[in-house]
Amino acid sequence: RENTEGGYRCDDFVINDTKLGLVQKVREHLQNLENSAFTADRHRKRKLLENSSLNSKLLKVNGSTTAICATGLRNLGNTCFMNAILQSLSNIEQFCCYFKALPAVELRNGKTAGRRTYHTRSQGDSNVSLVEEFRKTLCALWQGSQTAFSPESLFYVVWKIMPNFRGYQQQDAHEFMRYLLDHLHLELQGGFNGISRSSILQENSTLSASNKCCINGASTVVTAIFGGILQNEVNCLICGTESRKFDPFLDLSLDIPSQFRNKRSKNQENGPVCSLRDCLRSFTDLEELDETELYMCHKCKKKQKSTKKFWIQKLPKVLCLHLKRFHWTAYLRNKVDTYVEFPLRGLDMKCYLLEPENSGPENCLYDLAAVVVHHGSGVGSGHYTAYATHEGRWFHFNDSTVTLTDEDTVVKAKAYILFYVERQAKAGSDKL
Repeated sequence: RENTEGGYRCDDFVINDTKLGLVQKVREHLQNLENSAFTADRHRKRKLLENSSLNSKLLKVNGSTTAICATGLRNLGNTCFMNAILQSLSNIEQFCCYFKALPAVELRNGKTAGRRTYHTRSQGDSNVSLVEEFRKTLCALWQGSQTAFSPESLFYVVWKIMPNFRGYQQQDAHEFMRYLLDHLHLELQGGFNGISRSSILQENSTLSASNKCCINGASTVVTAIFGGILQNEVNCLICGTESRKFDPFLDLSLDIPSQFRNKRSKNQENGPVCSLRDCLRSFTDLEELDETELYMCHKCKKKQKSTKKFWIQKLPKVLCLHLKRFHWTAYLRNKVDTYVEFPLRGLDMKCYLLEPENSGPENCLYDLAAVVVHHGSGVGSGHYTAYATHEGRWFHFNDSTVTLTDEDTVVKAKAYILFYVERQAKAGSDKL
């Protein structure tokens, strides 16, 4: 029902308490009940684990029995968008290993140590660390646990520092990934600059996913691995004046060309299949800006028609490609359900570089590490899962469930976000 003081429904935050503190009393009572149930549940699960075999984690691979070491993530209430991103990032070795190697930080002690607590925006607990909870989550994955890991502590920190993700509504996985990387970068910068991490997070709590300030300042593992640079070239069509600027990026958002919008499956007969190369070409091709995007020409001293072209000035170690599947039309946000063909190995980015002659042949080749897929028709509904490769095998991550899969299944997926890792020089040379 509606809460008249806070204006929220019962499954969201309540800001204003009554004069007698009744909301806080209810919260404390629920906390005690939850902690009791949590302790009993943990004891019961420990007994089950001690008495059970690992058969549910064994699979036949090439005639021999092998154990699945992957761990699923519990869905805490429409949190599949978060789980798919976390599983994808956990399979980017350079990125994951950095966080797992960080020293542990104990933020809670005394009566609250090891206990679940209820929090709201009114409690003012600034003693949180996204880096620490992210580190603990990554450490919990790939340990061969039979039971799925519950990322509730991380989700609490997300609620605390990223207001857009409060509540239990379905969220956009790409938007969450950008906020997550931005805030990890900011907190790591705070540690390097001698400024308290919590103060930086609070000052930047309204940071938008498109805000490029996340790239500025000291470099961190986020920018070192995901950071690239675009050259944005604009030409005035009246006087020919050329304007260039360099923009840092953590990912590239690619349109699916309109001529492919009706092609919903790889085997559908009407017309050619859209490929990732088509999307990249559409992103980097010369484009004439329309009347709503007139360029302010400093030579003409007025807004003029112009052309725009992107070049990649610097490729990142991990190339994250976001396919723009959601578009606003009138009052609705519709999904572009087009199948886009993508390579598992040898994505060649050389032809999109500003100065390809300065890059070695292997530096431009990328191999797929993970794919996030959105199932359903709209951004506010549906379900997210992820495919990722680990030690040469592909896995499908569907919240708590992790299953071994194969390359043929992966390439048929309707990708939403693709994570490509720069190929090392010793690898082969097959190309897209």
